[in-house]
Amino acid sequence: MFVDKAVIKIKAGNGGDGAVSFHREKYVAAGGPDGGDGGKGGDIVFQVDDNFSTLEDFRYKKKYTAERGENGSSGNCTGKNAPDLIIRVPRGTVVRDANTGRIMADMSSDQPKVLAKGGKGGKGNARFATPTRQIPKFAKPGFLGEEFDVTLELKLIADVGLVGFPNVGKSTLISVVSAAKPKIANYHFTTLTPVLGVVRVEEGKSFVMADIPGLIEGASDGIGLGHEFLRHVERCRLIVHVVDVSGIEGRDPKEDFQIINRELDNFSMELAEQPQIVAANKCDMASPEQIAEFRKYIEDQGIPFYEISAATTQGTKELVGAIAAELDKLPPIKEYEAEPLAPAELDERAGVGEKFEITRGDDGIFYVEAAWLENIMRTIDMEDYSSLQYFQRVLRTSGIIDRLEEMGIDEGDTVNIFGFEFDFVF
Repeated sequence: MFVDKAVIKIKAGNGGDGAVSFHREKYVAAGGPDGGDGGKGGDIVFQVDDNFSTLEDFRYKKKYTAERGENGSSGNCTGKNAPDLIIRVPRGTVVRDANTGRIMADMSSDQPKVLAKGGKGGKGNARFATPTRQIPKFAKPGFLGEEFDVTLELKLIADVGLVGFPNVGKSTLISVVSAAKPKIANYHFTTLTPVLGVVRVEEGKSFVMADIPGLIEGASDGIGLGHEFLRHVERCRLIVHVVDVSGIEGRDPKEDFQIINRELDNFSMELAEQPQIVAANKCDMASPEQIAEFRKYIEDQGIPFYEISAATTQGTKELVGAIAAELDKLPPIKEYEAEPLAPAELDERAGVGEKFEITRGDDGIFYVEAAWLENIMRTIDMEDYSSLQYFQRVLRTSGIIDRLEEMGIDEGDTVNIFGFEFDFVF
């Protein structure tokens, strides 16, 4: 089965926590704090691997998590940075944010791309020592790594895309002009997966041709196989529209041409405007009148027309030469630019570590919910005065105390943060 779409979750590693430690050595009095910083969490890095041709591996493994950084330790030792997690994908894979549809990366080049950054390590208590606070009993936890649900879409990288109804001879054509060996038979949907072939024009000059599985009417709405593979035509610089000019199966070549172009237009306006060449196939079985009538119809629309018979190779050399000449005029294969974060996403990122929600229960208690605060509370020693001072400063700088005051909190009212309750004091 050809798998060209998958949804996975990626999670970069969290940073290691800073350490709370004090120097202890014989004959050394009051050695002071020596807790080291935590190490950085591992990044999620995508890398092109040409040994892969589908996204099949992502059907079975859906979650990819990088290692967290090592915690800091005594002696001012910084924790070890975690290794990056490399995710290998086929060339041509487009990575999107599954929630917003934003393009995060186009994996078309050999350049690796970091799509989720690991969290920075937290600071150890040695960093918080001052002349007035000589024995800090708190440290900072590591920052959280980025986390995304992403959609992987494989869009084949080919210069030329062959489109047309099933059984018009696309597979035969690609088999005679390249080294590709698709399955060929006289029934609909012989080709169930896109086939790539390298067409050599002359020494040092070639192009890649893709045989896209047969389209039928309604393909862009999900009928048949075509809609599953139309995305593979999007990158193509040139479309070669193969039509059975003989009408041997009882179809009208003009109507076939119109239907396929309508499906391309319904799928993507940009795709419909791509340069196109018409290859009128099975000319050996068509009458001169049929060929002449169809030629006039196509050329009246300003589209180049070539008579071929893929089965006998008649006209295929001329078609390849015309394709190569047309490609010389066209820009390189399309690459998708990574899209910037939307304003709402930028606002959300700017508020990481500061977003919170406060509600007042029927019992009169003020409940504070802030996911980032739970991580900080792990390092707070509620029995230590300087540690509590640090905790109060966090509540003040994040705006939580200001918000409580706006909600009318009085001295002595109870505040609950993740089960830890304390009386509010002005």
